[in-house]
Amino acid sequence: MAALKIAFETPDNPGSSSSSCRKPIDFAQLGRQTMGDKELEIEVLQLFARQARQAVSEIAGGDADRRIQAAHRLKGAALAVGAADVAEAAAAIERKPADATIAGALGAAVLEAELFILKLCR
Repeated sequence: MAALKIAFETPDNPGSSSSSCRKPIDFAQLGRQTMGDKELEIEVLQLFARQARQAVSEIAGGDADRRIQAAHRLKGAALAVGAADVAEAAAAIERKPADATIAGALGAAVLEAELFILKLCR
């Protein structure tokens, strides 16, 4: 497997900062989950990005029960990597699975986290 060049500095891009002014990923939380293993952090973040995209797709095309289940899984994964904005939006979907505005906010939070993760892996 080819080695990734990993940039562990926090990507700075004011245009993509979350509405709550926090980074899309809490590195302290991620570090606790990976015991500080930087390669494992990247693997976990890449897995999270794939799972998040899948969950957003399920939420967009599923019935209420499926949306709630996908949101619940996504919330857990987001909390594990420190993606608080994604977790909050997923929790909102759990409470109001038919709300298109919340689904849009979830999609935006996932996109922001994914772009942040991609910057880390360049």
